[in-house]
Amino acid sequence: MMKRREMPESLKRIRHSLAHILAEAVLEIRPKAQLGFGPATDTGFFYDFLLEEPIGADELPAIEERMREIIKKGISFERQEFSPEEAVALLEERSEQLKIEYCKDLVEVQGQTSLSFYQSGSFLDMCEGPHVEKSSQIRTNAFSLDSVAGAYWRGDESRPMLTRIYGLAFENSKELREFKRLRELAKQRDHRKLGRELELFFISDQVGPGLPLWLPNGAVLIEEIEKLAKEMEFRYGYVRVVTPEITKGALYKTSGHLPYYKDSMFPPMKLEGEDDYYLRPMNCPHHHMIYASRPRSYRELPLRLAEYGHVYRYEKSGELAGLLRVRSMNMNDSHMYCMPDQVKGEFLRVLELHKFYYDLFRIEDYWVRLSLHDSDSWKFAGNAETWARTEAMAREALEESGFPFDEVAGEAAFYGPKVDHQMSNVVGREETVSTTQLDLVMPERFNLTYIGPDGKEHRPVIIHRAPLSTHERFIAFLIEHLGGAFPTWLAPVQIRVFPVGADQEEYAANVVETFRDKLLRAELDTTSESLNKRIRNAELAKIPNMLILGAREQENGTITWRRKAVKAQATLPVEEFERIVLDLRDRRTMDNFADVKVPGFAE
Repeated sequence: MMKRREMPESLKRIRHSLAHILAEAVLEIRPKAQLGFGPATDTGFFYDFLLEEPIGADELPAIEERMREIIKKGISFERQEFSPEEAVALLEERSEQLKIEYCKDLVEVQGQTSLSFYQSGSFLDMCEGPHVEKSSQIRTNAFSLDSVAGAYWRGDESRPMLTRIYGLAFENSKELREFKRLRELAKQRDHRKLGRELELFFISDQVGPGLPLWLPNGAVLIEEIEKLAKEMEFRYGYVRVVTPEITKGALYKTSGHLPYYKDSMFPPMKLEGEDDYYLRPMNCPHHHMIYASRPRSYRELPLRLAEYGHVYRYEKSGELAGLLRVRSMNMNDSHMYCMPDQVKGEFLRVLELHKFYYDLFRIEDYWVRLSLHDSDSWKFAGNAETWARTEAMAREALEESGFPFDEVAGEAAFYGPKVDHQMSNVVGREETVSTTQLDLVMPERFNLTYIGPDGKEHRPVIIHRAPLSTHERFIAFLIEHLGGAFPTWLAPVQIRVFPVGADQEEYAANVVETFRDKLLRAELDTTSESLNKRIRNAELAKIPNMLILGAREQENGTITWRRKAVKAQATLPVEEFERIVLDLRDRRTMDNFADVKVPGFAE
């Protein structure tokens, strides 16, 4: 558990300044280019251009070299303030149509009364800053241009497509080299790449984008993670429900998903003589209907309903990304219906469950974000008093938990604040992996009540939680976090057995059968390739346990055991190996890490 890493102000200034220097260099070779935006990013910077002639990746080295020449001049970055009229006149004189549009938006929509520009050498750009004082503060060996991509003006698909040039930038060359090294490692660990190589899932054009097909190996991951969740939820007092994947549209009018969430829902199914039906984007309304199916007493609360529910969301095709952003997903969902004085305790138990899962998977690089509403946005249901109450509840629980957290406005669910668990991959790409939400809106919308000790009706508070996120997103993260090398309890194939020769095949087959009788996922490799090649194939497939059975092992009733995580090997009786592996499985030991001690194994 860690606090979110903030970009140092000095680095933000360097990156933003490099974006301006990039724009100046591009204008030297494309003087008619229209300027878009050029911000700092988590790894560097980019600038968007509307070009008459395209810029290709092969031109980046020359542009990069020109940037270094500009930096060496020691130019200053000087802020200038203009009135709206002066700013528009200046931009019109320079024929910067994109900037004129944005300038008018800042004035007419956001009400700005002055606009800032930065002058650096011969380059002038409308910009809020900040920047370095002089370009000599930028090390010429600590940045590089990275790639060229397309980006719609202001993110609107109906607007012009701009050329976006990305750059990397750090405070020194060592950090730049380290980032590139880690990025190469991330490419090797990319869940889409490993998903193909390990035969976990694939996405078929004939089925549709964002609709993953889980192969047998991937299905094992799903089943094992779901089994883990069901066991833990049983211990924490949850009860399981099963609900349909479609519903009448009226349910989502009550919940507010129509209209608040309509853009992320698949279009309705129109049936003759019946109401419109929708594929569900959330499980929540179905669970609320179960709660409302009969009168409830305070003695039943908290009521914890859990389901691995299949949901569907219409993500835009440009936003789909392997398993991270999909249109079909299975969510580790639960809704807890509480009395107000139970909320903090339940919330703390949810955070405790999050921590258990992250500790189990040895996930350390994560932090917590309290996502609040934005009072200026129409996208949040409820009133100011309701939001103030729920945000105060979430904040109080977080403060008592001891988890360090950041607060971010505008990132809440439309019905309540969220506690988001943010994780980063090898190169620091941030993703929201799991979430917990507080909700006072849906009890009102669905008229949910319970009879209190006073004999009167009261509204419950709802906690929405999904500590293991969706199968799709959590498994994508796990693949990259573990590099596809899963522990024995989770591995699609737990044991692969290699008879050295034909004389050992019967013995090996009997050993495999013994393991399978204990529900261990063991398989026999009797292919015609050499033993070394078969072992090498198992290593590439990231099999955690490889057993070699030669004449000596056959004679003694033993196996020679090689673990994926370590170089050493051990020879021991079949029964002892079986006992150890069953213990690894049942305890869900993360034996894919070399520092984990495995009983009976040679140190």
